[in-house]
Amino acid sequence: MLRKLRLSPQRPLYQAYRKDPERVNACLTATFPEVMALAKQLNARMFFVDESAIRSDAHCGTTCGPVGKTPVVKDSGGRFGMNLISAVSPRGDLRFSLIGETMDSSRFIAFLKQLYRDAGGPLPVVADNAKYHHSKATRRFIEEQDGQIQLVYQPPFSPELNPGEQVWNHARWKLGNQAILSRPALEQAVFRILRSLQKQKNRVRSFFRLPDTRYILNALK
Repeated sequence: MLRKLRLSPQRPLYQAYRKDPERVNACLTATFPEVMALAKQLNARMFFVDESAIRSDAHCGTTCGPVGKTPVVKDSGGRFGMNLISAVSPRGDLRFSLIGETMDSSRFIAFLKQLYRDAGGPLPVVADNAKYHHSKATRRFIEEQDGQIQLVYQPPFSPELNPGEQVWNHARWKLGNQAILSRPALEQAVFRILRSLQKQKNRVRSFFRLPDTRYILNALK
């Protein structure tokens, strides 16, 4: 019946109903191109920052089994996780850090400082609209940098515009093939995956060639 209706079973994409198409269009046609043009003029590495939590009870991946018999994968049943922050650039750079129990302004600023030292020059950064990205402490820190660090915000409820989302998709996909029995084992596995990804610059660059992130490369041409 599905074939007759020209339909097929598919995994849907989820999108926030509060997403504002006008704000997204304004960022894609004006805000982002201006910042990217400045980054190109200064020969600066532009980074897209994103935070995420990775949990032991997030089930990813597939396996195989006899037809009509659903496979059962046994795990520890424990519920533990870790919070991380990452930054990716169109050149294929990846930086990441463990951020402890909760993210706040001081931890975000510390990551920006490290990112600036690694960049060795002007640093345009694109981030989402988390409260600590807009906090007084963060704004004061940015103002004190005399333009060396610039923070640009992506439109609300539009995570697909940030290529950094693919870092976590990649990590969860890789974790789906591993048995994680403790928090230290989770941390070791995640760090091993992300360190390996750091060496795969072509894969990181591919995060910027998706339909929702291609606007970045188009603006940098």
